Amino acid sequence: MTTYDDRASLTDLTTTVERVRRSVEGVIEGKPEVVRLSLTVLLAEGHLLIEDVPGVGKTMLAKTLARSIDCSVRRIQFTPDLLPSDITGVSIFDQQRRDFEFKPGAIFAQIVIGDEINRASPKTQSALLESMEERQVTVDGQTYELPSPFMVVATQNPVEMEGTYPLPEAQRDRFMARVSIGYPSAEAELQMLDVHGSVSPLDDLQPVAHAHDIVKLIEAVRAVHVADAVRRYAVDIVAATRTHADLRLGASPRATLHLLRAAKASAALSGREYVLPDDLQALAAPVLAHRLLPTAQAQLNRRTAEQVVQDILQRTPVPATAPPAGPLYGQQQPGGRRL
Repeated sequence: MTTYDDRASLTDLTTTVERVRRSVEGVIEGKPEVVRLSLTVLLAEGHLLIEDVPGVGKTMLAKTLARSIDCSVRRIQFTPDLLPSDITGVSIFDQQRRDFEFKPGAIFAQIVIGDEINRASPKTQSALLESMEERQVTVDGQTYELPSPFMVVATQNPVEMEGTYPLPEAQRDRFMARVSIGYPSAEAELQMLDVHGSVSPLDDLQPVAHAHDIVKLIEAVRAVHVADAVRRYAVDIVAATRTHADLRLGASPRATLHLLRAAKASAALSGREYVLPDDLQALAAPVLAHRLLPTAQAQLNRRTAEQVVQDILQRTPVPATAPPAGPLYGQQQPGGRRL
């Protein structure tokens, strides 16, 4: 159980997050919102799906986040011939010992980079289901625990690109959030040419945080307070996706849990001990949109899932909340800076 003394260190721990943020933004320039969402998902014990066209820095973002933290990192290049056992591992018979020996797959790392995940078959993609949800792998009846922290950062091209498979609904639902990087501004692109035109931006990148620091941050995030009215607000937002006329598939209860966890992490990044409705509103689109399936009519009308989420936010009553009573750890002071 997390005590108040443990939580009192949040201010010091957010300094660690600031170092990671600066490290990532030193490579991914001009995209502070994308970097913040990536850190939010990490602290909320979620998994991140980065979707965009080739060449905008999807894999670079995943690599930079992984290298900024001193932890075990594995990369999986998803291809049509990739097998599920390449991900989870396989039991091989040892002739000398006369017994089976388990050879761990690429999933056994603290940060796993799944590059171009939608270029593998749905059968291979499904090898990630158990590990992403339960943080364990079962092979030949034996269950193996995965290390902590554990995060899958997957990249994918839009499904319209040649040679891609759509992610199954169950797979998409296990990603806490989806982010699109987009093209950089002209100024950011010029700066990229000046700084990284002749060398790789990852060459001199060193870890600025340790895995156990992230575990402590995660424990602090778990202790963030959520008022009953805010919990109800999260439930109302997700429930509205299941009855919206423009959607044939709404968000699952898992989405509600992911939305609340992400909101707690966002509150901690802002130096607050409690979640506000604003946290839920800011995260609703990245957390919910990739799980939603618009109707055929909505697609004909060019209605996107993000637009539907914004419509739901406008229609859902916002609760009036107040900060919880008692001392706050890491409370943002007047003039304080938001991470």
